[in-house]
Amino acid sequence: MKIFLLSMGCAKNTSDSERLKAMLESSGHEVTDDSSGAECAVINTCGFIQDAVKENIDAIIDLEAMKLDGRIKTLIVAGCLVNRYEKELRQEFSGSVDLFVRSEEWGKIIRFLGGNENPECAPIPLNNNSWSRYIKISEGCNTSCSYCAIPNIRGRLRSVPLERVITEARIMCSAGAKELCLVGQDLTVYGQDFGDGTNLRTLIHALNEAVPAGTWIRLLYLHPNRVDEALIDFLMSQDKVLHYLDIPIQHSDPEILARMNRPCPEGHMQRIFTYIRELDPLFTLRTTIMTGFPGETAKSFGRLMDFVSDVEFDRLGAFVYSPEEGTKAANFPGRVSKRTAESRCARLMELQQEISQERGEMFIGRELEVIAEDIDAESGEIWGRSYRDAPEVDGLVCVAGAEGVRMGDVLTAGIYDVAGNDLFGEVKTCIQ
Repeated sequence: MKIFLLSMGCAKNTSDSERLKAMLESSGHEVTDDSSGAECAVINTCGFIQDAVKENIDAIIDLEAMKLDGRIKTLIVAGCLVNRYEKELRQEFSGSVDLFVRSEEWGKIIRFLGGNENPECAPIPLNNNSWSRYIKISEGCNTSCSYCAIPNIRGRLRSVPLERVITEARIMCSAGAKELCLVGQDLTVYGQDFGDGTNLRTLIHALNEAVPAGTWIRLLYLHPNRVDEALIDFLMSQDKVLHYLDIPIQHSDPEILARMNRPCPEGHMQRIFTYIRELDPLFTLRTTIMTGFPGETAKSFGRLMDFVSDVEFDRLGAFVYSPEEGTKAANFPGRVSKRTAESRCARLMELQQEISQERGEMFIGRELEVIAEDIDAESGEIWGRSYRDAPEVDGLVCVAGAEGVRMGDVLTAGIYDVAGNDLFGEVKTCIQ
């Protein structure tokens, strides 16, 4: 059977969808990212915040229309949205959706469509990008931030066995992966549920030893409270781990952090970010911040702006607080108006644009390794990513003079200009 697989949401969902694709293909099905000619459509949904819920409902409606028009015969809805709103989805789409499946229950899809279930299949890329891959090292979360529905949707922490992570990494590298992006709700708690002393350092050391020379290991999503000088020293001692960390702080004001159930020792975040930059001034720091959380005043927002100015994050994603059903914060007093929250978000991003430009200018006259990801046939320019750029969320590097370079090749570029999050350079050498 030809199956159209649509993956929505975050990198963790992408990892799940790649595992589902491998299971489907091992069962004899053909999986495609093109709906034309497909007999079945499977959507792996996201239900993290209400904006995502709306986007995913719209996608299901589009697939429903395809089924009603006869363009597909079978429609399967899976993932986080089912975890969160299964009852409502069954009521709304009872006549059109053939199967609802919760996250990680991929075997139900295999059995429904027919085929032999093999849950140990190594993930297969959803697209032609075999050089940059996500590896999910854990699922669920025990932190219970007051605004976050993830524990309700995905459950408590469940770490992936170390041996399985290493095996998948080796398979991905043998298939052409140059970059391995580790994802989970919070990488810093990896292994705590095993109870045998296995932790993130154990995993990183084993992974650093297992993958080929030149492989990039990128760490995404670390809780700031559990990042300290010892962890930073360890990460910098691992030669394949990129000098890049995604550490979502959400806010910096102590009172707001306490209300978020993310209380942080006074001065801790400032100290660790300063320590990182003292060790390597070109270390890339990415974070995520929300504006308009209940109780956020002009004064607390001002503290946040000052903090961002002081730290100078290379990359920053900001979003407006969304009161999520089933979370404690949804009932908190001190609600900030949407207009005020959006205004603060815009001001924060305006400040960050200036910082990103200034941080980018530090690379003019330097050389960077770049993974080629897109080729402009007309100009001959290569668009790719350096260690500073995580897939899909950060900037790009435009490299001129790279004739003969193929997508997935790694080259060295001399940087001569910057525009916001993007750098511009000329090819120096092609490594592989």
